[in-house]
Amino acid sequence: MTEADRVGEPVAAGRLEVDATVSRAVREVALRARAAARRLATATRALKDQALLAMADGLLADGDLILAENRVDLAVGQDNGLAAALVDRLALTPERIVGIVEALRELAGLADPVGQVTRGATLPNGLKLRQVRVPMGVVGMIYEARPNVTADAAGLGLKSGNAVILRGGGAARRTNAAIVEVLRQAAAGAGLPADAIQTIDQHGREGVRALMRACGLVDLLIPRGGAGLIQAVVRESQVPVIETGVGNCHVYVDGAADLDKSLRIVMNSKTQRPSVCNAAETVLVDQAVAGAFLPGALAALSAAGVKLHLDGRAAEFAPAGADWQAATQEDWGTEYLALELAVGVVDGLDAAIGHIQRHSSGHTEAICTEDLGRAQTFAERVDSAVVMINASTRFTDGGQFGLGAEIGISTQKLHARGPMGLTELTSTKWICLGDGQVRV
Repeated sequence: MTEADRVGEPVAAGRLEVDATVSRAVREVALRARAAARRLATATRALKDQALLAMADGLLADGDLILAENRVDLAVGQDNGLAAALVDRLALTPERIVGIVEALRELAGLADPVGQVTRGATLPNGLKLRQVRVPMGVVGMIYEARPNVTADAAGLGLKSGNAVILRGGGAARRTNAAIVEVLRQAAAGAGLPADAIQTIDQHGREGVRALMRACGLVDLLIPRGGAGLIQAVVRESQVPVIETGVGNCHVYVDGAADLDKSLRIVMNSKTQRPSVCNAAETVLVDQAVAGAFLPGALAALSAAGVKLHLDGRAAEFAPAGADWQAATQEDWGTEYLALELAVGVVDGLDAAIGHIQRHSSGHTEAICTEDLGRAQTFAERVDSAVVMINASTRFTDGGQFGLGAEIGISTQKLHARGPMGLTELTSTKWICLGDGQVRV
């Protein structure tokens, strides 16, 4: 069963009436979040950073409890046939908890975007204008089997002055509940409202429908997961939505590539963590270097356990004993989120760009080349949120980009694109200082 089957399809039923009891309950959550957001909007950086550090300490102190709840979620998920990619995302380890903790601590060290002046001027009539960053207000998150998102969203929301309402899905319900409780207590202990961090997991799919209809109470909704989930929320929500995360990412090995460097990039892009959205799903190879590159590359991928989907020309280089099949048209648009990879041979840079333009989800594309002109052409013509030149697609990440933890990777163009950190969770307002001026 896929994530879209479990989450996207029920959400798509949102045209049905929302259960009145659940609707009232979610509305109360949103009202509390709105009150908390007003307090957060004027909180000092020092206070917010103190809360973030307390949240990190709390997660570390209660790590054993969180891991115990996670083990229960994992057992239930595996019994229910949870997809391998989702099991990997759901699973916590002591090392992953440390990673979550470090992300919160890193957030505390980042500049506060709230109050930053983006531009300003003094008009001829003497009016002094400033455009400053302000919090969005209340941000809703809909995601599945990603307990790290629970902490990331809470931390990013708090630092940027936003209250968050989390719907982390049934697969991680126990884990998320434990994390949320720790974070709420830490925030309150630091002097910030606990209701800045709330979950509606207890309301199930009806809660998702109610959240999508909380227009006027929720300022922004961010679905993070598979294509089915994201598109269902985009279609049904009455709250503004940012599309995130679907990653049909490509690596193109150009005719002017350093082949040893290219092999490292391809292997890292696919195998370092295949279940995430910035993992490569398609590799395209210029026919000029296919004979030199593909025999070794396909053998290495096969040895790493990658199932290969090869077009006719790539299949000529398939190693003996490899797990491969002929690529179909559907394969070029598939986000496998697993150790599977589509591989094709193309007739140069223009053909590679054309293929990417037809099949990309707009997430991340990489080119391997030592030709600066070709790299520039690729960067200019490929219309994705991130373009890598001689680097792994796995670097598309808020932490790797120095943004701290990210709330998602936007594949749309309004208002944010690419990894969404603190700045992307703010809006702006104009402040106009006058001295009695009137318009004539």
